[in-house]
Amino acid sequence: MSTIPLVEHHHHHDHGNGHGHLHDHPHEHPHQEPPHRQKPRVARPGGSRRKPLAIAAIGLWLLSGTYIVSADQQAVVTRFGQVVEPRVFPGIHISLPWPIDRVTKLKVRQLQRLVVGGDLPDSVLGRTQPLASQFLTGDQNIINLRAVVQYSVDMPADYLFHTQDVAKSVAAAVETELARRIGRRSVDAVLTTDKIAIQEEARAAAQKLIDAYNSGVRIASINIESMTPPPEAAEAFRDVASARADAARIYNEALGYANDEIPKARGEAQQMTESAAAYKETKIDEANGDASRFNLVADEYARASAVNGRRLYLETLEQVLPKIKKLIVDKNGNFDLTIIRKGDTPPARRNP
Repeated sequence: MSTIPLVEHHHHHDHGNGHGHLHDHPHEHPHQEPPHRQKPRVARPGGSRRKPLAIAAIGLWLLSGTYIVSADQQAVVTRFGQVVEPRVFPGIHISLPWPIDRVTKLKVRQLQRLVVGGDLPDSVLGRTQPLASQFLTGDQNIINLRAVVQYSVDMPADYLFHTQDVAKSVAAAVETELARRIGRRSVDAVLTTDKIAIQEEARAAAQKLIDAYNSGVRIASINIESMTPPPEAAEAFRDVASARADAARIYNEALGYANDEIPKARGEAQQMTESAAAYKETKIDEANGDASRFNLVADEYARASAVNGRRLYLETLEQVLPKIKKLIVDKNGNFDLTIIRKGDTPPARRNP
C-alpha cells in the first residue's frame, strides 16, 4: 500500500501585543490515518530465501556438466557448435553445462547394416530389384547381385559432422568398388570361384575411398548374399556351374589318389634303392673275400709251385672224376672195353 506524505502548514498567530509567533500544525490528509494509528512496516520473508535457492540452482547447473560414457560408446563435445573434444573414451567426464557445451554419444561397437543391390527386406522375401542389382562383367554379361555391408563408427567427430548421410556414402563406395571388381572378371569366374576375392578386394578399396571422404566409419565386412544370372540364361548357367563342380570334384579325387599313391611309390622306390645298395655292398664284400683267399692261395702256390700244382691237380680230379663216366687208356692207346659196362654181362659170340 502506497504512503501519502503529510503536508505541513505554517501560519502566524498574533496575540495583540505586537508579538506573534509561528505555529507549525501538521494537517492531516483527509484519507490518511493519524500517526498513532499507522501500522509498522514488516520485511517480506521471500528476500532471505532467494539467495540459497539461486546458489543451489547454479550448483545444479554446474553439476549438469558431468556425464558418463559407457563401455560401448564414445562421445563428441561441441562448444557453441564447434568441436572441442573429437573423441571422448568411456568413463566419467566433465564439460561446461548446457547450452555452452553439448555432448553427443555414439555406440562405436554397434554394427550397422545396409544392402547394396536392393533393400534389407529383399533377402527375407527373396525378391530382386533388377535396376539396382545389375552389374556388368568383363565379358559383357549381366548378373544380379545383392550384398550386405556391415560397418561401425570409427571416428565419432567425422561421423557426425563430415558427411550428411553416412549410409548413402558407404553404399555408394561399396557399389563402386564391386562394379569395378566384377568388371575385371568373366561371368564364369564371378559366379563360381572369385566370390571371396571380390568381397575382400571391394572391402579394402571401399575403405580407402571412405577414408578419403573422412566419413569416420570402418567397414567390417561385405557379404555377397546372392549372385545370379538373368532369368533367361539361368538354366544354362546352372549347367555350366554343375559341370564345373563335377570337374572340380573329379580333379580333387584324382589329386587325392595321387597324393595317396605317390608316397607309396616313393617309399617302394626308397626301399628298392636301399635293398640294391645292400646287395651291392654284400657282393663287393664277397668278391673282396674271394680275392683275398685267392691271393693267399696264390702266395702259397708260388712258394712250392711244383708240389702245390700237383696237389691241386689231384684234388681237382678227386672232385671231378667221381661225377662223370670215364675211360682209362694207357699210353699205348689200349683200354679194356669192359670197363665201360662194368657190372654188365659181355654179349655172347655168334657162331659163324
